[in-house]
Amino acid sequence: MRKYLIMLAVTLGVALNSYGQESAKQIFESPKLKSEIAKHKIVAILPFKVSIKYRKQPKNFSIEANKEQENSMSKSVQNSMYTFLLRRQKDYTVDFQDVDKTNILLKKAGMLDKLDEFTKDEVAKALGADAVIGGTFESEQSKSEAGAIASAVVFGGFGGKTGSGTSILTINNGSDGELLWRFFKTMDDNIMSSTDDLIERMMRKVSRNFPYAK
Repeated sequence: MRKYLIMLAVTLGVALNSYGQESAKQIFESPKLKSEIAKHKIVAILPFKVSIKYRKQPKNFSIEANKEQENSMSKSVQNSMYTFLLRRQKDYTVDFQDVDKTNILLKKAGMLDKLDEFTKDEVAKALGADAVIGGTFESEQSKSEAGAIASAVVFGGFGGKTGSGTSILTINNGSDGELLWRFFKTMDDNIMSSTDDLIERMMRKVSRNFPYAK
């Protein structure tokens, strides 16, 4: 019973702290932003570029398994972004292309796992999109999950941080590939985080400045 109560306290403490202090956001807007996005109707969301690193490499670390995790998270972040935007579709001036369709078209064009070898206008043309949303997520893990739980117990539920993440979200024009908008944010990660949580937190910071908001 005592163990259950401790774990419950940890869970509640970390959950309450998941929206805690994080560094200031940085936003870039092209002078052409307003005039260009007014022309956009269909926007595609690309798989994110994900990098997972460890401050101290865990035992039995596998390069192959880590790469597989990065690839899986790349699609997971893409899906979470699409789900977030789809839930609020009425609040935006554009429609967002279904990510399954996006990935199929990218695969047919030979671009799916080689996006860094193509310009954004080439990608947009292959997708039939007026603009593309892309981004990167770099995560550095500083603690094991067990270590995070132990810290949470010691500090009364406020020690669940297991690492930090750097998120970059971009919008590129489909006609010429020009960068129209860029959002940069560093975020704390913890034992409660999922890609849905991370995107939710990031987009809440973005919402007031998201170019397609009505």
